[in-house]
Amino acid sequence: MDTSSAAKREIAAAAARLVVEEGLEYGPAKRRALRELGLPARTALPGNDEIEASVREYIDVFCADTQPRELLALRRLALEWMERMAPFRPHLGGAVWHGTATRLSDIYIQLFCDDSKSAEISLIDHRVDYEPRMVTGFHGEQVEALSVHAMSRELGEEVGVHLLVYDLDDQRGALKPDAQGRAPRGDMAAVRRLIEKDEQA
Repeated sequence: MDTSSAAKREIAAAAARLVVEEGLEYGPAKRRALRELGLPARTALPGNDEIEASVREYIDVFCADTQPRELLALRRLALEWMERMAPFRPHLGGAVWHGTATRLSDIYIQLFCDDSKSAEISLIDHRVDYEPRMVTGFHGEQVEALSVHAMSRELGEEVGVHLLVYDLDDQRGALKPDAQGRAPRGDMAAVRRLIEKDEQA
C-alpha cells in the first residue's frame, strides 16, 4: 500500500470515529482528523464513500448493540416530519436514509416546492419554531434549510431536523443513483419500507 493510500485509510478511520462519537458531518470530520493525526494540510483526503465505509466498520465493531435501535428511532421521527410536510414532496437523505446514523446524527429531508416560501409559511402557520440557514445541497450548491429541534420520544432527547428547500424542477436530478448504484434518498413509501424492515430485524 502506498503512503497516500495508508494516510487516507488512517484519516477515514479517525474521521469515522468523530462522525459516530461526536456527530460531526463528513467534511468537518475529515479536516479535524487530518489535524489530530498531525498530517500536512495538503494531504489528500478520502472521499465520502470511503468515510461511509469506515463509519459502517466502526458501528459494526463498537455500536452493534445500540445503533440499530437508535437508527429506527431516527427513521420514525423522520417519517413523522415527512408526513407533516407531505404537500412538499419530502425525501429523506443522509445517514438516516443510508443506515449509518446514531443518536447524535441529524435528520436531512429534502422538500421539492412549487413556491420556495410555501414550506416556510407552513411551519409558521403551524407555529413551529425554526431557524433558517444555508447549507450545502446535493449538487454542492447553497440551499436554504429550515432547521427545527424535534423531540424523539424513543431517544428521550431532541434531534436536529433540517428541511432543505428545493425547486420542484430539482426533483428529477435528485433521484439518480449515486456512485454505488444506490438511491441517494427516498420518499415516504421508501422510508416506511425501511422502518418495517428494521422492526422485523
